[in-house]
Amino acid sequence: MTPLDSVGRYQLEQRMKSGAHWFYWIAALSLVTSIISLSGSGWAFLVSLGVTQFIDAVANGVASQWGAGFKLLAFVFDLAAAGLFALFGYFAVKRQQWAFVAGMALYGLDALLCGLVGLWFGLAFHAYALFSIYGGYKAAAALAELDRHAPPPAPEPV
Repeated sequence: MTPLDSVGRYQLEQRMKSGAHWFYWIAALSLVTSIISLSGSGWAFLVSLGVTQFIDAVANGVASQWGAGFKLLAFVFDLAAAGLFALFGYFAVKRQQWAFVAGMALYGLDALLCGLVGLWFGLAFHAYALFSIYGGYKAAAALAELDRHAPPPAPEPV
């Protein structure tokens, strides 16, 4: 392996990790937005999941009539959704291409929800995040291809 090869591999690894880390950001900012929303504020992050924002809005509306238990139920759902995206991040960082694909598919569906309810800035940010995650996926695929064609490691001296 030449120094140029190792630089190229390093750049691919950084691009792959950058794309994978988007899943962590999506999960974390969705939870923060849910906490803010369920506490009564109307403020949200653009990168948040549209589905959790929708569930939180429904829970806030229902809670005024039927009690705050609906907010707790909504937060449990929010935790599950954020946990799923954190799990995609975990496996994507480990170069599991399926995690990129599954995460992009679900986030794409979430983008459609944003578009259906008219969250246009959220939809635009979803598109940017998907583009960035896709860059990580392409880098993970390139690394897998490099690994398939790499010569076996030299045996350790005795």
